[in-house]
Amino acid sequence: MFLIGIPLLVIPFAIYNIVEFLLPGASPGEFWAKTLFELPMMSGASWSLTAGDLLLALSMLLLFVELVKATRLTGHSLLDHLLSTLLFIGMLVEFLLVKQAATATFFLLLVISFVDAIGGYTVTMRASQRNILVDQVDAVHRAV
Repeated sequence: MFLIGIPLLVIPFAIYNIVEFLLPGASPGEFWAKTLFELPMMSGASWSLTAGDLLLALSMLLLFVELVKATRLTGHSLLDHLLSTLLFIGMLVEFLLVKQAATATFFLLLVISFVDAIGGYTVTMRASQRNILVDQVDAVHRAV
């Protein structure tokens, strides 16, 4: 499965950039603030969902998948973490240098990417420590 090393968070990053750079005449972040629909609640309040909210929800679901992928201990996991880190660095550079990326939606995408990069390394290290402990216990039982 060749797509296993590709960070899934590149999808919302690409969607954000496609919308921001291919919609002519829109000010940065204008599209993401548009309300897609409103839903009346039983409390009498009205809940609204914006395009930015939807993109962030998609990103959080993909973050969950990325963290589940981080639990596997294969040769691909290091490549996956490296690509996630490169994606985070690219997003950080874009956030700092590109006018269209100076929005709250993009900042939250950046934070999600950071959690993916750091969380992936952390989960992998914790899983590998448990694996080492289990291997040591198995070696002791075989020696006895």
